[in-house]
Amino acid sequence: MQSTSLFQRLLLLLFVAVSFAANAQDNKVVIGTIDSVQSNILGEQRKVWVYVPDGANQKYPVVYLLDGDAHFYSVVGMIQQLSSVNGNMMCPKMIVVGIPNTDRTRDLTPTHMDIDPMMNDSAFVRTSGGGENFISFMEKELMPFIESKYPTAPYKMLIGHSFGGLAVMQTFTHHNSLFNAYLSIDPSMWWDNQKLLKETKTFLKNTKLDGKSLFLGIANTMEEGMDIKKVTKDTSKETDHIRAILALQKALESNKQNGLKYRGKYYADDTHGSAPLITTYDALRYFFDFYPMKISFKDFMDSTALFPDKYRNHFANLSQKMGYPIKPDEWEINYFGYEALKAKHYKKAENFFKLNVDNHPESFNVYDSYGDYFIAIGDQANAVIQLKKALSLKENEGSRKKLEELETAKK
Repeated sequence: MQSTSLFQRLLLLLFVAVSFAANAQDNKVVIGTIDSVQSNILGEQRKVWVYVPDGANQKYPVVYLLDGDAHFYSVVGMIQQLSSVNGNMMCPKMIVVGIPNTDRTRDLTPTHMDIDPMMNDSAFVRTSGGGENFISFMEKELMPFIESKYPTAPYKMLIGHSFGGLAVMQTFTHHNSLFNAYLSIDPSMWWDNQKLLKETKTFLKNTKLDGKSLFLGIANTMEEGMDIKKVTKDTSKETDHIRAILALQKALESNKQNGLKYRGKYYADDTHGSAPLITTYDALRYFFDFYPMKISFKDFMDSTALFPDKYRNHFANLSQKMGYPIKPDEWEINYFGYEALKAKHYKKAENFFKLNVDNHPESFNVYDSYGDYFIAIGDQANAVIQLKKALSLKENEGSRKKLEELETAKK
């Protein structure tokens, strides 16, 4: 069936962008749900905040977000913005699973410490060192729960800040197969005399990491008068945090033989508290640098099948990179097919409609539209075949009327 005009399409895209996956309930805008899973490993009920993009019959990558209640709104909004606004897909639409804390120090630290050297406080670290149990909870309880209840694709990302960034690095170093991409934001690599940092250095030297991605964000936590060059030579306790992260960055940069897709970035104008927002944006753009499809004016004007072939090849590449089938949007491809048909670029139109038939064989609409192509070129026999396919999937007035007109004309 014929799509809307370009102007109407842009208006609809704008509407979708503004109202992202938000349901109006009792005059409230709702962007997610609070779910929960009973953890036998942690011995407690754990709440999770879950955002699922709007879309029928689709599966989505999953972002697991530590300190979930603190960062849920910004991460959901950012992913929606990058994946949907005006049809400009800079990253895939993704499910976001925010994991709020019950005992943050326990869950997000890899080893037990008796005294916190930063605060000289024993109470703060009393329950520390439960990181392995927390990772086990994510792997054996939370992930299976999410995958059984929500439309998940195989691709997974882990995001964490501060102690959460430390937990990201613990997972990356000791349980690397759990996630495809890791975002560690200003991690507390100073923890326990940099024990995890030392383990990570060895891991980076000896492990093949092809297909894995990591982004490291480094905030400016230095006192006034200190800079990035001076701090590496400093030995004071006040600079332990940033020096440990810079040591991690150096190890990541000097082990390119392992195949890891890595980028680190120092944010001179951002503090430990402000770094998560900008780092998450940069990381998403980096992880999915292959995702945007560059469309030129020439693509629109060309009368050959090059433009639909470009779509076909781009989404084949996305599928290969992401590790699961990704299909172009049926509505968008339909629009381009009808635009080509109006311009009498028949080869181009045919290939767009065939692309939709290949990717969405369950949709009556793709056969109806393909039927319109055959009507336009005067091939009534194939038009009838396509319209009958559309009607076999769904009885609808448009296809029925066109079929009756064709059959009447044959008499």
